[in-house]
Amino acid sequence: MGSKAAEEAAGGGADCHSQKHGHWIVDTPIANPSSGSQDLKTSRKAWGIDALGTVVAEVELLSGVVGVGISIGGAPACYIIEQHLARFVEGQDVHNIELMWDQMWRGTLNYGRKGLPIQAISAVDLALWDALGKTHGVPVYQLLGGKTKDRLPVYATSTRPDLSQKMGFVGGKFPLPYGPADGDAGMRANIERIKDVRASVGPDFPIMLDCYMSLTVPYTIELARRIDREVPGGVKWIEEFLPPDDYDGHSQVRAAVGGSTMLTTGEHEYTRYGYRQLLERKCVDVLQPDITWVGGITEARRVVALAAAYDVMVIPHGSSVYSYHLQYAFANCPIAEFLVLSPDADTIVPLFGALFTDEPLPKDGYIDLSDKPGFGVTLNREGVALTRPHPHVARSFEEIEAEKTARTPDQAEWVARASKIPAPPAAAASASGLASGAAAGAGVAPA
Repeated sequence: MGSKAAEEAAGGGADCHSQKHGHWIVDTPIANPSSGSQDLKTSRKAWGIDALGTVVAEVELLSGVVGVGISIGGAPACYIIEQHLARFVEGQDVHNIELMWDQMWRGTLNYGRKGLPIQAISAVDLALWDALGKTHGVPVYQLLGGKTKDRLPVYATSTRPDLSQKMGFVGGKFPLPYGPADGDAGMRANIERIKDVRASVGPDFPIMLDCYMSLTVPYTIELARRIDREVPGGVKWIEEFLPPDDYDGHSQVRAAVGGSTMLTTGEHEYTRYGYRQLLERKCVDVLQPDITWVGGITEARRVVALAAAYDVMVIPHGSSVYSYHLQYAFANCPIAEFLVLSPDADTIVPLFGALFTDEPLPKDGYIDLSDKPGFGVTLNREGVALTRPHPHVARSFEEIEAEKTARTPDQAEWVARASKIPAPPAAAASASGLASGAAAGAGVAPA
């Protein structure tokens, strides 16, 4: 079948994670972790939301099949993939995705666990799933167990839930403008903004509030209570209100305001270990992993299964086609997010910009996936200027296999090696001295 992974390639460029000044996601007031710094608060470009950019990972099989995965991380992620992760993929059977993921994860523990290294692993993992689907001629959601729903409902994130409603989305999420550094005036402005959004869509259209890791425990509690008192119809949920590592804080907020609105987080959490903390501590009502950051499909499906044991919904952060396949396949993933990335939030455009020629887009509030193999998208090699900042040294399959065989010991021989390790002379002498001392001591012990 020719299903051996032959080469790992990464390309940075065609940055789908960078928007121009004037875009709603860049220059409107959006509370964020840097909002406390006066010189960084007016634009998210000031603190570098787009500093790393996009990474494109490709896995090429001996059969000629190529799988593609996307994440953020730019040139630094390319370096990790080319110089480190490639060794765990080259020469492997593409079916052994669990093994490759485990080796990449354990191989990066000393500098990884969260953030950039996991994003790099995610890109590789997604490329492997894409290649596996193409190898068998089936979509990824079939590899995950098939459909649990015929169509996937979608809500939109932008500054204009009223426009999202008109475009047919089933709900609208919008960013909180101000955080604790803006004081009481900022809190009042937040409440007025929420009132205005609610009035613009009517009482029955679900609206959600994105706080992007910007608040504190007291501020979130006050915000939730004021929404409950002052905004008829309220909001469906308050999202990512605290820094992601503040598990105790999440629990405190949920204990204080749980029931008045749902609480959600997880966009900037990584691997099953972080989500286990969120679940065990009863931090939130909904988990929101980004499939291109959390560790790819391999780790995301573990998170979904873990959440199912707690009867917790998983509504991934908008990661486009990579999320959609996962959500088709699992019953506790009821709805998808779509980021409206047109500058004025008034038209539907692809999340990944021009990177794919055929990225599926929502229509009338739903995503309908085709039965095209893999993730069903085609990298736009002609229309996008991809670069490769860290060239890869290609090796033949025979060279890779020979090297792997040479470093793989026979298990019995490997265990026997311990008996051949010489005992340090100092340790041997010390042991002899202790034995003599013990004998002498016994001779003078009192009766």
